[in-house]
Amino acid sequence: ALNRWKASLLAGAATGATDDPRKVIVKKMIFVPKDSSPISLDLTGDLSKLKDQTITIKEGAEYHLEIVFKVQNEVVSGLKYAHNVYRKGMPVGKDNHMLGSYGPRAEDHVAKTRLEEAPAGMLYRGHYTVKSKFIDDDKEVHLAWEWSFDIKKSWNE
Repeated sequence: ALNRWKASLLAGAATGATDDPRKVIVKKMIFVPKDSSPISLDLTGDLSKLKDQTITIKEGAEYHLEIVFKVQNEVVSGLKYAHNVYRKGMPVGKDNHMLGSYGPRAEDHVAKTRLEEAPAGMLYRGHYTVKSKFIDDDKEVHLAWEWSFDIKKSWNE
């Protein structure tokens, strides 16, 4: 059974080989709310600019995140998305999303987090900073970035 699992992960390995030494290339993160348009963050350019591109989240909105990435050269096991959320410099939340193991292939992989709900109420409205990272079982950080959001009464406030 283990050999079959490894073989399935390596099925596209010939097309996933490259001279680029990175195992995982994280391309973008998409914030997907249930009742509004998705918001995409490009993770291939200057990551320091993401902190200044604040996204607005309606209080109480249900959403999930999608992460688009490519695996190349070898299998990556235990890939997870982790983040810490801060408000006014103080930690207010922390989450880990186990995404699974992936083999190399020419096509992008898309991993989705579970459905979550943004906090609601006057006390929760305001500006938040998120420190995110894409990490595997070997504790290798494939990408780390910061982004920010504001929780407001409505999407276009």
